[in-house]
Amino acid sequence: MNRTLLPRVIASSLLLFTLYPDWGYAQSDQPESRLRVKEVAAHMNFLAADELKGRRTGSEGIMIAAKYLQAQYASFGLEFAPGMDSWCQDVPYVEVTPPESGSLSYGEGFFEHGKDMLFLSSPELDLSKQKYVFVGYGTKTDEQNDYEGLDVNGKVVITYLGLPGEEDPGGVIGSVSDKRKWAKEEGAIGLIELYRLRFPWGFAKRYFGSPRISLDESAEDDNPDFFYGWIQDNQGKIGAYFLENNEGKMNLTCSGSDKRTFSSPNVIGYLEGSDPELKEEVIVVSAHYDHVGVGEQGGGRYTKEDSIFNGARDNAFGTVAVLSAAKSFAQNPPARSVLFIALSGEEIGLLGSRYYAAHPVYPLNKTIFNVNTDGAGYAVTNAVSVIGYGRTSMDDQIDAGAQAFNMDVIANPAPEQGLFDRSDNVNFAAKGVPAINVAPGLQSFNREISKYYHQVTDNPETVDMDYLLVYCQTVTHIARLIANIPERPVWMEGDKYEPAAKALYGE
Repeated sequence: MNRTLLPRVIASSLLLFTLYPDWGYAQSDQPESRLRVKEVAAHMNFLAADELKGRRTGSEGIMIAAKYLQAQYASFGLEFAPGMDSWCQDVPYVEVTPPESGSLSYGEGFFEHGKDMLFLSSPELDLSKQKYVFVGYGTKTDEQNDYEGLDVNGKVVITYLGLPGEEDPGGVIGSVSDKRKWAKEEGAIGLIELYRLRFPWGFAKRYFGSPRISLDESAEDDNPDFFYGWIQDNQGKIGAYFLENNEGKMNLTCSGSDKRTFSSPNVIGYLEGSDPELKEEVIVVSAHYDHVGVGEQGGGRYTKEDSIFNGARDNAFGTVAVLSAAKSFAQNPPARSVLFIALSGEEIGLLGSRYYAAHPVYPLNKTIFNVNTDGAGYAVTNAVSVIGYGRTSMDDQIDAGAQAFNMDVIANPAPEQGLFDRSDNVNFAAKGVPAINVAPGLQSFNREISKYYHQVTDNPETVDMDYLLVYCQTVTHIARLIANIPERPVWMEGDKYEPAAKALYGE
C-alpha cells in the first residue's frame, strides 16, 4: 500500500467504526452471523407448508402460522409490547359477499350489477327518484375539500375513483375507507365511484365481484346501511355527464350483501433497547405473514393436484427474516427498543398495517423507523433490493449492513411497478415514519419472478436456502445499524412523506 495513503485509510476506518460500531466485524461478532441454514429452512418449511393452506387472512392456516410465531417469540425471550397482555393485536375484519343483482339508472343511463357496475357492499335497496350530488373526487382534507358548499345529506354521492393524481391500483383501493368516511360524515346514504383505472374492468369485476375482506369499522359506524359501488367509465363519458349534471335523481335496486366478521392478528414481540435514553424510541421490523389461500382464492392457475398457493417467497421469506432478526437482537439488544410485527391482511389491501398505523401499540411519535421486508421473489442471489433507497437518511446504514455480508444493494428496482406503495411500509410512511422495504434480489418483474409470484409453484423446496440465510442476516444487520445510530432517521428533504413526519414529530 502507498504509505501516503495509509493515514487516510486509518482515519476513514476509524470514522466508520465511530459512526457504525457494528460495521466491519458483523460476521464474527454479531449474533446474526451465527444464524444457520437449518434454522431458517425450518421456519420456511413450516410457514409455507401445504398444511397451512396458503395462510389466507381469516383461515385456519394463518391462525396456525400465528401460533408458530408466538412460540418463536417466546423462545427467543421477547416480551409483550408495553400495554399488551399477549402477543396478538386482534385486527377486526369483515368479509362481504357482493349482492346477486342490482341496477342503477338515471335519464338515459342504465347500469346492471355484474356487467357495467358493481355494488361492492349494500343493504337491500329499492330507491326511486333518489337525489344524488356529484362532488369531483370527494376529498375532504385541509388541502382540498370537495364537499365545501354542497349539501349531500340524505343523498347519494358520485365521485371519480380514488384521489387526485393517484393512479396506482393499490393507492386507489386504499383510499376507499377515507372516502366512505368523508361521505358518511356529510350525511350521504351511499357512495358510487366512477371506475377509470387502466386495470381492465373484466379483471376488476372478477376480483372485486367475489367475496372481499376489509377492515371491520362497524363498531364506529353510525350508518350501517351505507352502500358503496362502482360504475365503469373507462371512456370518461359518464364523468362528463355528471360534471354537467352535478345534481339530479336516480333509481337504485340491490338484492343486498352478506357479511361475516372475524379477527386475524398482527403478531407483535417487543425487545427493550440497551441505551438508557434511546430505548424510549423504537424501530419496527415487519413483514406480512399472510398469503392468498387456495384454489380460486389465489387468483392464479391451479390444478386438482396442486391448488395451494404456499407463498414461500411472498412472504414466508420476509417472515423468516423477522424471526431471524428477533432471535439475533434478543441475544445482543441494540440501543433502541424494537417491535417485531408479523402483519396480517397485506394481500387483501395492506390492512393489518393500516390497522396498526391507526391503532399503534407504541406511540408513533416515538417510532423512528420501519424496516419492512416483503417481495415477489428473487432472480439474483448476491444482492438485496431496497425499495425506498435514497428517500431517507439511512442509505449509509443500508449499504454497510449489506456489505457486512458481501451483498450488493439494488436500489428501487422495477420503478414502473410502484413497489414502495404496494407493501406495508407505506402505511407507516403515510403517518410520517421513515420507512424502507427490503426485498429479495430482483431487478425487474421478469420470467424468473413470474414463475413463482402468486403461483402454486411457490413452494419451500424451490427456495435457495443458502440465499435465504444471507438475506435474513443482511436484513437483520441493516436494522441493527439503524437501531444503533445516535441521530433519529429522517426523510430526505422534499420527499412526499416529509410533511407527515414534521406533523408527527412536531418539527
